[in-house]
Amino acid sequence: MTTPQTVPALGTHPAAGSLPTRAETREQLAKATYDLLVIGGGILGISTAWHAAQSGLRVALVDAGDFAGATSSASSKLLHGGLRYLQTGAVKLVAENHFERRAVSRQVAPHLSNPLTFYLPVYKGGPHGAAKLGAGVFAYSALSAFGDGVGHLLSPAKAAQDVPELRTDDLKAVAVYGDDQMNDARMALMTVRAAVEAGAVVLNHAEVTGLRFTRGRVTGAELRDRMSGEEFGVTARLVLNATGPWVDHLRRMEDPNAAPSIRLSKGAHLVLKRTAPWKAALATPIDKYRITFALPWEDMLLLGTTDEEYEGDPGEVSVTEKDTAQILDEAAFSIRDQQLDRSLITYAFAGLRVLPGGPGDTSKAKRETVVTEGRGGMLSVAGGKWTTFRHIGRTIMKKLEALPGHPLGEDYESVSTLPKRLPLPGIANPNAVAHRLLVDGPAPGPRMAADTAKHLATHYGSLSFDIARMANENPELARRIHPDAPEIWAQVAYARDHEWAETADDVLRRRTTLTIRGLATDGIRTEVEAMLRAKR
Repeated sequence: MTTPQTVPALGTHPAAGSLPTRAETREQLAKATYDLLVIGGGILGISTAWHAAQSGLRVALVDAGDFAGATSSASSKLLHGGLRYLQTGAVKLVAENHFERRAVSRQVAPHLSNPLTFYLPVYKGGPHGAAKLGAGVFAYSALSAFGDGVGHLLSPAKAAQDVPELRTDDLKAVAVYGDDQMNDARMALMTVRAAVEAGAVVLNHAEVTGLRFTRGRVTGAELRDRMSGEEFGVTARLVLNATGPWVDHLRRMEDPNAAPSIRLSKGAHLVLKRTAPWKAALATPIDKYRITFALPWEDMLLLGTTDEEYEGDPGEVSVTEKDTAQILDEAAFSIRDQQLDRSLITYAFAGLRVLPGGPGDTSKAKRETVVTEGRGGMLSVAGGKWTTFRHIGRTIMKKLEALPGHPLGEDYESVSTLPKRLPLPGIANPNAVAHRLLVDGPAPGPRMAADTAKHLATHYGSLSFDIARMANENPELARRIHPDAPEIWAQVAYARDHEWAETADDVLRRRTTLTIRGLATDGIRTEVEAMLRAKR
């Protein structure tokens, strides 16, 4: 792993400056003319803004909700090559996915991702045989240059030691392979921060109410600040519609007669308390195309996912009783009943995959990225997957470069010349960061708890020292937010001052793990809201 092995002591790490106020940001957005306005703060929009700002463009990024507030924080939390794509012969795609996965987990954000071993159980009467899956995981690991070890078959007895809740009845063998996982919301926020450090101006909770036109071409947007009600506008030479499930809604603002370009697939997940420690994840085949996951994540267990066409309001997507029953029933193929008790569920969430329009089963649809240009010159991007977020950002920039009549400015540097593995903020060896947090705790006074140090290191990297300093200077901020979670109140203040948090959900759902742990009580929510108001 090519990450820094040494980290600064608490007193030597440079402190980050606070963010401009929303009023200051609105004024900045309204006064300037931008080369690129990105509408949509999911990972596709964020990645494009990051790459565009690196290339020397004046970039603005806005979102009607929070950054990564919808699908981008409702994924399966995986950086993966896509094992299932091998059976369709998409060998090149898997190799490309592996390249991106390794780049993110090793060089770009090793502090925000971690390797995860997967066990793929082969049961009597299942959709795939042991020999086929054994060959599949070997090929899968070969396409990753064996960077995660060699894919192989494991005995049921050995697998049951690592996953104590694994069903062993009729279990013939277990195929083993490696991928990576992450906290998607934290990865997205760090990418926003990288875009800002490269010069982008960003504002969340800013809803587009209309588009600006100049001689028939889209040249900006009218917006309303949802936090204050203030209205303002942004002028830009080029507008990118990266609104995910809402992409066609914005396309119809450009052209009321625009035909639908996408369809949506809902993926629901459940988060449960674990009844025993897991040393590996399960990927259980349900049929020829679908796999259900059981992932140890954030000291919990993440189950999912579903895959069915969704035609409702994207803002109303939720986990239904049918979804819950399906997830638990499918998990029961390989997990013992005691781990699947409904009383263990702490949270449920659903996201929407954006797929190219067309007929057929959504589970078989390609997860490809589609870029189109509307009659007013607005570009719309949809689709893709988390693993390749950097590649998608570069691809969109290359398409912008190739557009006739869209000069990107004299300061523009082609995305092809940019560093291929530019790290995200906070990059450091998380083990070294956690060690330093424990060693350099306040004296006199209690040391930071080990679980808090580990949590900070794996969610902020070296930026953890800014949070630790806040806790050292104000003992009230060193308190745990909830006794059963590793987070401390300094993280709330940090989210407010440095991570664009405006609402309690911004903090509890995306900047910390309180909501997914089922610990976001009314009392905690009230206290978080009071801390957020303290800055305004």
